[in-house]
Amino acid sequence: MFISRIPLNKVRYGARQLIGSPYKLHAAVEAAFPPDAVRRTDDGRILWRLDSLGQDGGVWLYVVSPQKPDFTHIVEQAGWPMHAEWETKNYDALLDRVTKGQQWHFKLRANPARKAGVDKGRRHRSDGIVGKVQGHVTASQQLQWLVDRSVVHGFRILEDEYGQPNVVVKERHKEQFKRGGATVTLVTAVFEGRLEVIDTKLFRDALCEGIGRAKGFGCGLLTIAPETRSNAE
Repeated sequence: MFISRIPLNKVRYGARQLIGSPYKLHAAVEAAFPPDAVRRTDDGRILWRLDSLGQDGGVWLYVVSPQKPDFTHIVEQAGWPMHAEWETKNYDALLDRVTKGQQWHFKLRANPARKAGVDKGRRHRSDGIVGKVQGHVTASQQLQWLVDRSVVHGFRILEDEYGQPNVVVKERHKEQFKRGGATVTLVTAVFEGRLEVIDTKLFRDALCEGIGRAKGFGCGLLTIAPETRSNAE
């Protein structure tokens, strides 16, 4: 597995086009691999995430993939072709370090959603909502979504000094974009906090397979960094 990051130049029209459309960015990421490349294996799949580092910090595209990518086209379209390229590292070096009991700072952009089984107490369903995927819209619902899935992905959320989950839920958006002739709607949120590994294999799988839905549209990529005294990434 490999992990890569590419800086995007927000001033360029091409970068704004990619940043504004998960569908176009998905296509750009896919184009980083030849048609016969392996896009999913038993070890992992292609995942990506856009990170905004504040007003002056720029935008970075992170990608995890089974094969080494070539992002020349993204740099030419949306980066700084004369100055900055991309970084790619062997992800196995980090994956091999993961063990039970470790604590990490983490970041995840996800699509917190559920398959509707009830609809706010209605008894009869003539609108066909039951069984459809609906996004969680409040911060508390989105946080609970992550907590509920943490164990099956091999980790637990650490608590703060008040006994609450040590997670910040931010960049909460309802996104809409065109895919072919249809409009796709996604509810997304970014989670940052602290976790502890409770199952090594499940956690490694989460890092390589992603968490939740909409993985093709920039959701699901969980990244980790060693904790510091300030718990900053």
